[in-house]
Amino acid sequence: MDPQLVEVSQQFERFKAAFVSLTKFRSLPPLFENTPNANNELLLAREIYEHAVVLSVKIEDQDAFERDFFQLKPYYTDAGNRLPPSPQEYPILGLNLLRLLVQNRIAEFHTELELLSATALEDRCIKHAVELEQSFMEGAYNRVLSARQTAPHETYVYFMDLLAKTVRDEIAGCSEKAYDYLSINDTRQMLLFSSDQELLEYIKDEHPEWEVKNGSVYFQKAKECAPCKEIPSLQLINQTLSYARELERIV
Repeated sequence: MDPQLVEVSQQFERFKAAFVSLTKFRSLPPLFENTPNANNELLLAREIYEHAVVLSVKIEDQDAFERDFFQLKPYYTDAGNRLPPSPQEYPILGLNLLRLLVQNRIAEFHTELELLSATALEDRCIKHAVELEQSFMEGAYNRVLSARQTAPHETYVYFMDLLAKTVRDEIAGCSEKAYDYLSINDTRQMLLFSSDQELLEYIKDEHPEWEVKNGSVYFQKAKECAPCKEIPSLQLINQTLSYARELERIV
């Protein structure tokens, strides 16, 4: 067997054994028992979950990120007063805010924000996420896209790219409803691409129904493909009259 494969297999077996041992610590959530080695056990578990969160970003698994983050969170909140601060805490809290923004879970974004301390709100990772949300809500999409260049941590790039796609999809949806066609130059500027090639690749991957010809991008085909639903006006009128009669009978 390949020596490298053997080494990895052995490391994985040690990892599984360590994980099983970790679940036996009664000092960890939700028990939080005050055992003789409680602090060291909590520190070890916190670091493991922090690595798990970062790994989930690197493998681009949002479900794993959410699951690992919620397993980690009690170590920042419930056990926070028993442990020294973690240098990974604010970057990870900022990552979670960014994830909620990408997933358009704005109410949860603000709920998480309200739970943060004044000190946390001054951290550059948290401020980065807050400023992004403000720019996104204001429709200042150019600020959202340029913020990728000033990401405070390398792990933020994945979510920043997803947010950029969300922004461009929003602009694209509005553009095809507002215009029959635009010049390639205008479309590139509107979608905030730096080159025509990037625009053409985006159209090919995301909007194959758009037609590029004679130096312009035609949206008409997309409009023709979109289903047009008729409003059942007679049905709505009958329902409204029925509700009115029921209210009159009740009163």
